[in-house]
Amino acid sequence: MFSSPLARANQHLSLFGFLKVPMIGWCRPKILSIDDKHVTMQIPLGRRTKNHLNSMYFGALAVGADVAGGFLAMAMAEQRGVKISLAFKSVNADFHKRPEDDVVFTCFDGNKINQMISESIETGHRVNQPVTIVATCPSLHGDEPMATFELTLSVKKIDD
Repeated sequence: MFSSPLARANQHLSLFGFLKVPMIGWCRPKILSIDDKHVTMQIPLGRRTKNHLNSMYFGALAVGADVAGGFLAMAMAEQRGVKISLAFKSVNADFHKRPEDDVVFTCFDGNKINQMISESIETGHRVNQPVTIVATCPSLHGDEPMATFELTLSVKKIDD
């Protein structure tokens, strides 16, 4: 039986969290939707991710922003059949409200990331650009941002 692309993406994310970045696995993110323009993923609020104020802990929010921006880049590179080295070089975050339920992270910078990958393929150099991730708490506040992250994504094509 064939699994859907979304199910495969979630399997890939779980395996990556288990093998490469245990903090990702600890927070148990789930990809809700992904295409060549955006990714939407969720981290549940629970014992692992909440702070003493019963809202999502800063570290869990950072994991969500990291996964939203990074997974989109990894998926786009895989779709193109290239391997990339991916890192974040800087982070800027604005916190607007306390997220007191599950948090959804969305990155709409797929076109920008695709251009970055193309530039790295063409030049062989590392390419750095800011990507924006918005964290919302839909069950309590709809589309109102709880936090906005700007991460400088750094990608470079890895030669085989």
